[in-house]
Amino acid sequence: MNTSSCTLQLICPDRPGLVKELVSWVTDHKGNILHADHHTDNEAGLFLSRIEWGLDGFAVDNESIPIEVKQLARHLDGKASVHFSDAIPRAAIFISKQSHCLLDLLWRARSGEIRMDIPLVISNHQDLEGICNDLDVNYYYIPNNLKYKSDSESRMLDILLNHQIELVILAKYMQVLTGNFIERCPPIINIHHSFLPAFKGANPYFQAWQRGVKLIGATAHYVTEELDDGPIIEQTLVNVSHRDEVSDLIRKGRDTERVALATAVRLHLRHQVMVYRGRTAVFA
Repeated sequence: MNTSSCTLQLICPDRPGLVKELVSWVTDHKGNILHADHHTDNEAGLFLSRIEWGLDGFAVDNESIPIEVKQLARHLDGKASVHFSDAIPRAAIFISKQSHCLLDLLWRARSGEIRMDIPLVISNHQDLEGICNDLDVNYYYIPNNLKYKSDSESRMLDILLNHQIELVILAKYMQVLTGNFIERCPPIINIHHSFLPAFKGANPYFQAWQRGVKLIGATAHYVTEELDDGPIIEQTLVNVSHRDEVSDLIRKGRDTERVALATAVRLHLRHQVMVYRGRTAVFA
């Protein structure tokens, strides 16, 4: 019995009958629908759909599914993609000196909680090389000097290409990537130690402490050329009080960062996130 599944993501102009047409396309080919989520953005006039179905008994072979889906999307004047559950995506983690998000992601991947392969880590520091060596993960130390930034980014892109990386995760990588790198790179997810759009930039926990906030959080988002302004995937919150010092906010904040980043990565890899018009629809 084939227990794998296929997921279709579609964005097209909205019109009556789209749900029926998409569901009929799957069921007419003897597909058993496992999940179906739809959203209409009335302002944009767009229809978004995510449908997952089992491949056991499906009348179209895996090689032909993308071809038929492309024809379906063309018929609907939209854009579509398909993803197979038995594919194990390859992800690279970028880090600087902090280890908490790195260790959390490696543990979740190795325990099977997040289904992905992490063949390499790239860092602009050497502090965490020993941890990666102990865990048998390839570690690439690439200094990010402003004078030679293009050379550093070219080397990183070559490494990602050679390892067939499909997702880059910035797990506290404290560097700004250029637009050229972002354009040529696979999708990038970043964890920002703040509940965006509040407290952008450096030292957000100190900013929050100065303002006497009662909630702090973390934001996982896709990376765009606009700093800390990419489409948001996941946000987490934790309560703080007047008794908390900056160090307490940092400690609590790291817990929220782990959860937000791991959740965002899982949602992305399960194809539950759709990006349109600079924002996201998350079918969680």
